[in-house]
Amino acid sequence: MAGNSSQATQTVHDFTVKDARGNDVNLGIYKGKVLLIVNVASQCGLTNSNYTEMATLYEKYKDKGLEILAFPCNQFGAQEPGTNEQILEFACTRFKAEYPIFDKVDVNGDNAAPIYKFLKSSKGGLFGESIKWNFSKFLVDKEGHVVDRYAPTTSPLSIEKDVKKLLGLN
Repeated sequence: MAGNSSQATQTVHDFTVKDARGNDVNLGIYKGKVLLIVNVASQCGLTNSNYTEMATLYEKYKDKGLEILAFPCNQFGAQEPGTNEQILEFACTRFKAEYPIFDKVDVNGDNAAPIYKFLKSSKGGLFGESIKWNFSKFLVDKEGHVVDRYAPTTSPLSIEKDVKKLLGLN
């Protein structure tokens, strides 16, 4: 697609984000993958269960086309205060996260990362625009469209059926 695509045809694949080491990552590399995009934190009451279940889900479906994109965010109870190095160490050592962890971002407010502005505008849903807390989840289809948004308290494994459907495994 050439030129500036309008908001209506914009997809997740149109965005470039920074990884935890500060390198640009064009999300277009995930075309054809089902994406679970999550804002993560290291010191939240939801941390253990979410990281544990995300690892389980990833293990099960990474070879079938699932990718999990984790965006650390310190906007909720200051529960992600660490540096990117500390966040990576925590996620990868404690929870064996093998999926990409990106640069720490704001998900709400004027300085929200463009990808998050897009995700929220695609699926305001019950939650309104704002991300309410750590571990809000967006499910994105292979074409880069946001198909679902889940509350922070929704466990990753409870959305397995939705993931399978998008992967064409049902």
